[in-house]
Amino acid sequence: MSDDLRQLFDFIDFSARLREVERHNHATPERKESVAEHSWHLALVCWVLHREFEREYGHALDLEKMLKMCLMHDLVEIEAGDPSAWRTQHSAQHREDKARIEEEVAQRRYGALPGELGAEFLALWREHEAGVTPEARLVRGVDRLNPALMRHLTGQGWHDVGADTGALDRLQLPRLEVSQTLIALYEEVRDAAVAKGLLTPTSGPVAS
Repeated sequence: MSDDLRQLFDFIDFSARLREVERHNHATPERKESVAEHSWHLALVCWVLHREFEREYGHALDLEKMLKMCLMHDLVEIEAGDPSAWRTQHSAQHREDKARIEEEVAQRRYGALPGELGAEFLALWREHEAGVTPEARLVRGVDRLNPALMRHLTGQGWHDVGADTGALDRLQLPRLEVSQTLIALYEEVRDAAVAKGLLTPTSGPVAS
């Protein structure tokens, strides 16, 4: 086996471990979701919504780039772990620590890929983390919406994090405001969750 092929095989072997990393939301009522499952669903949702996003933005969006971001951006969590957004959202120190650790993993793992592939992985991961391009912002929006969808679909709700509609809005909307499509989907999930008793409404009007 050539050195380049060995490096590719080692990375494939590493990536398979994403199945072992658990998220904080459920996949079914009986078990937690793996990050691999989450990444697959992000890619599918972005593909399904791609035309809606293009209609909103009024120009073409690079679907291939979006799908690649969905599939690879969480690979760093194999070594860095998957901290809850409910824990990191109010702590600048937690966010800084998370970013530093994930950058170290990205440099070590993506940087070890041969030829142009390593540079592509690093560039895509950093583009996603920066959230500057339309594609990155939309992927980050879908990424934020997805756990809310799963908490609703599995009946998990938000009681374990003590969240009501106001808290959920504060977590979700800053990422979702990049797309009216994402906001509409989120409001559908949020309101259905309230109707099922999975989420407690905040006193006063619900933000829209």
